Amino acid sequence: MTYRRLTEQEISQLKMNGCTATNWSDIEVVPEFVTDYIYYTRFSGQVKLGVFDYEFTLAGGIKKHAGLYHVTLHNVTVGNYCCIENVKNYIANYSIGDYTFIENVDIILVDGHSRFGNGVEVAVLNETGGREVLIHDRLSAHQAYIMALYRHRPELIEKMRGIIENYAEANASDMGTIGSHVTIVDSGYIKNVKVGDYCKIEGTGRLKNGSLNSNQEAPIHIGYGVVCDDFIISSGSDVEDGTTLTRCFIGQACHLGHNYSASDSLFFSNCQEENGEACAIFAGPFTVTHHKSTLLIAGMFSFMNAGSGSNQSNHMYKLGPIHQGAMERGAKTTSDSYILWPAKVGAFSLVMGRHVNHADTSNLPFSYLIEQQNTTYLVPGVNLRSVGTIRDAQKWPKRDKRKDSHLLDQINYNLLSPYTIQKMMKGIKILKDLRRVSGETSETYSYQSAKIKNSSLTNGIKFYETAIHKFLGNSIIKRLEEIRFRSDEEIRARLVPDTEIGLGDWVDVSGLIAPKSEIERLMNDIESGVLTNVDQIHERFAEMHRNYYTYEWTWAYEKILDYYGLQADSMTAKDVIAIVKQWQESVVGLDKMLYADAKKEFSLSAMTGFGADGTREEKEQDFEQVRGVFESNPFVTAVLQHIEVKTALGNELIERISPLVG
Repeated sequence: MTYRRLTEQEISQLKMNGCTATNWSDIEVVPEFVTDYIYYTRFSGQVKLGVFDYEFTLAGGIKKHAGLYHVTLHNVTVGNYCCIENVKNYIANYSIGDYTFIENVDIILVDGHSRFGNGVEVAVLNETGGREVLIHDRLSAHQAYIMALYRHRPELIEKMRGIIENYAEANASDMGTIGSHVTIVDSGYIKNVKVGDYCKIEGTGRLKNGSLNSNQEAPIHIGYGVVCDDFIISSGSDVEDGTTLTRCFIGQACHLGHNYSASDSLFFSNCQEENGEACAIFAGPFTVTHHKSTLLIAGMFSFMNAGSGSNQSNHMYKLGPIHQGAMERGAKTTSDSYILWPAKVGAFSLVMGRHVNHADTSNLPFSYLIEQQNTTYLVPGVNLRSVGTIRDAQKWPKRDKRKDSHLLDQINYNLLSPYTIQKMMKGIKILKDLRRVSGETSETYSYQSAKIKNSSLTNGIKFYETAIHKFLGNSIIKRLEEIRFRSDEEIRARLVPDTEIGLGDWVDVSGLIAPKSEIERLMNDIESGVLTNVDQIHERFAEMHRNYYTYEWTWAYEKILDYYGLQADSMTAKDVIAIVKQWQESVVGLDKMLYADAKKEFSLSAMTGFGADGTREEKEQDFEQVRGVFESNPFVTAVLQHIEVKTALGNELIERISPLVG
């Protein structure tokens, strides 16, 4: 932008408007500049001014003209069409974009060389240190996961630290930026903060050393009474209602409010935190807590819903708060649940009661952990038939509120994936081994400090087998869809995977489900210097996410051959039909269990509390008015439709390839 010096006439007019300057020759203005809307302004250091030919329309219909009123500016560039009014102290060392509105603030300054929150160390999981994650503008859940958990690879961690340090220094400055179309009103102390376009800051108490990475697609809102120190807040997030953050990263489209407090914690995409407290947690995508009495501490979570009064503790009064725990994706806690870390809870499991025995149920996903008389009882696989689990899986994609075209986290929503199916396969072996060692007639079996009842063990094996059939059948149907085959050879050729990537173990890297081999390759490339900046690392994760289904088929194909005892070079249409029929049976069987589970919600006992002061008939009528009729419930109709659709899908493939069966 072109600037010029003030004319003598303009200086004279500004003086008449009550303005002063340490040195008038240090002020530069755009060629179209006029003095009409600048009153009682003090200029210090290098100041550049745009034009003020604009009128803001505020809430309630009041209009305010752009300009400078009762302001002190020191080393500030003001863009075009801004209104800055009633700054109690001063604004120092900032470049302010166009159409920005600043009113009734105490002080906004950059003091010295600032990184604006980039490179801040967050002591996540272990409060005493050792798993620090360096936060930065482009941090994803997956980068943070590797940095926090792969400490057994010190060279990797050192290289990652170096990459982030380089990014932080490249984005450091002694001048701050406040973007275009920004609103900052009724706020207190703002120091060393970078503010992105379209950000709205209202009534904030203190913002210190951080970045608000707002943009036009996904603005950030910082509401009343918020206090943030050493932070980064990503696009599309709302931080409101007295929230207090210290050394925290807030991912895209998160919502924190109602006096939530957090320190040394990471919150990734679509987290919702209200009322409670967090300390040293790794909150992967969709970690949700809404209750005042809920404390999350020193744990790793994702797709998690914390019940009221949920609590964990990370020390046993010996060496201090050194313990940590993990609840794998989709795990939930009921009201007043408690876990004594260290412990590991399997994916999509439900925790009820108080658990102090340090169980590791990671190879028994979809389970209930229930406490009875200080004993942890494990019910394997039972959550596969739960309506709540399926409803959660359906709602997460719908609740993805990210609007930014540049997504930081690569989120895989699949309930059944190589990650969970491999655990079920291990789970079946564990349960069968328990039964073999302790005998089929044992009333209870012991596993990982937990008890499993005989009936629960038997049912668990059935649940897991059903889910495995469902996943493998889904995979083969998807692979063979929309192709007319003329021979078994053509079927075999189509079944051959497109890549070898995908064999072996899979991992859930906080929302991203990927082959462990690809994560290993990424880490090797960081160590060897192939990947040298944060964007290259980000792109590698995005590539894994894009290729998920290609890699998934590689894994599923090998497991189909192994699980059904087939040979790649002799597989026939008859074998495929047998797998599809088994799949149909499993899908329909699971859906019928879901249907039965849903029906409990409409039982007479569920109507307790309905129909105030009335008869049974009135109770039922009241229930119907509020909850609807079972048969027309959207979830119930979806289950019934799912049975029809999946049955037809299987039948279509069977009809398409059955002519090949001799």
